[in-house]
Amino acid sequence: MSRPGLVTTSWLADRLGDPRLCVLDASWYLPTANRDPRDEFRAAHVPGARFFDLDAASDPASSLPHMLPDAAHFDAYVRSLGVSSGDWVVVYDGSGANLSAARAWWMFRVFGHGDVAVLDGGFGAWRREGRALEHGEPAAAPPGDFAGLRQLGLVRDLEAVRDALRSEGELLVDMRSPARFTAEAPEPRAGLRGGHIPGSRNLHYVDLVDVEGRLLGDDALRAVVARAGVGEDPRPVIATCGSGVSACTLVLALHALGRDDVAVYDGSWTEWGGRDDTPVATGPA
Repeated sequence: MSRPGLVTTSWLADRLGDPRLCVLDASWYLPTANRDPRDEFRAAHVPGARFFDLDAASDPASSLPHMLPDAAHFDAYVRSLGVSSGDWVVVYDGSGANLSAARAWWMFRVFGHGDVAVLDGGFGAWRREGRALEHGEPAAAPPGDFAGLRQLGLVRDLEAVRDALRSEGELLVDMRSPARFTAEAPEPRAGLRGGHIPGSRNLHYVDLVDVEGRLLGDDALRAVVARAGVGEDPRPVIATCGSGVSACTLVLALHALGRDDVAVYDGSWTEWGGRDDTPVATGPA
């Protein structure tokens, strides 16, 4: 292991085949990316990896995308992947920016599983280094015995964000692109207003990684966070984005810097921007 929440490709390569290791490909992309993560997984993946379907792992009863499920649903889903409570879970994606791997990592932490890390550099780093690959759909794994217990304080809902706006007691940080934040670019989901939650700071999730997709070093990461107005602000952070996925990249980055007072607004802009009773700001932060 290297930094909190992360493992290196070398660390993972040295441990492939360990019965306590569970590797999950959690790749997911916006519809506008025109990429099929399941097909890409079948084409090539880390040996022994299972495909973590973000949609299947989410709340099936919610009309909003990727909402956190209850513990029973999450337990059943990850058990079907062969995950047990005693496993060391490593997640990765193919985005080059920890887009969805961080969401899967965060979900395991929400349900009380501390032995989970993101592969630094993701599948791109793994392939560039010429490491072993596996192809096709793996055989079904024997069911695991994972049993989660939801941790309080790691998630915010709509009313909690409304309260935060009134009290100014928490700092909202929006991880979408600057153009979406300012409303200069349209939202990829139909029916959403442009702009951001008033008072939010903006930090695009792609700015947290280097050109090889690895999380920035501590000094560079602190500088990026500081430029967004997050570094010196003592308030706890609420991370938000389009649907609660890329928001988790900030949780991962601040965890790597030793800071864990960060929650995710699960409904994010899909909920806030899709209503007519929530205030919206446009322009820069």
